[in-house]
Amino acid sequence: MKTATPASYFATLYAEEDPFGYRSRWYEARKRQLLLASLPAERYAAGWEIGCSNGELTAALAPRCERLLATDLDARAVALAAARNAPHPWVTVTRAQHPHDWPAGRFDLIVFSEVGYYLDATALVQMGERLGGSLCEGGVLVACHWRTPFSAAPQDGDAVHRQLRRLFRARGLARLFGYLDDDFRLEAWGTDAPSVARRGGLR
Repeated sequence: MKTATPASYFATLYAEEDPFGYRSRWYEARKRQLLLASLPAERYAAGWEIGCSNGELTAALAPRCERLLATDLDARAVALAAARNAPHPWVTVTRAQHPHDWPAGRFDLIVFSEVGYYLDATALVQMGERLGGSLCEGGVLVACHWRTPFSAAPQDGDAVHRQLRRLFRARGLARLFGYLDDDFRLEAWGTDAPSVARRGGLR
């Protein structure tokens, strides 16, 4: 992604292998499990995780996807994520600066987690508009963000989700679900995505 936060910030962060504590903090493990449990389908044909960091969420998403693309702008993060997901040959980890670099094809799962607040308002609009176009019919786009402002981010998670709601509503994407606590916000949008009960023939 082309972020408002300078690339040097991420280069400094990834001097460590796990700068956000994805492997060690219960907060991160809980958030990851909530995101995974919220996904309405058991399996996805083509997934895309934007801002994959060191690949911990990527590794958790991998068993749910036939193919999974994970992208990040930082070279060290990409190397860490690739090593973490080496046991999963159907996972591709690539360095990319979005929206300048954009993958071909469409996806039935897009995960936009803990990256939106690094974008300024203009870049977030550009990302949101393109993301909607990369979601295939019946797919789901999940966004998850920390709500508390911090100095490295030009906006907070709540502002990110307000903008995403406006953008996706304008594209005709339906809001499928939402979860909110004091720490983070989790929401999903989709195109004609049936409920979990309908998928399972219960309704």
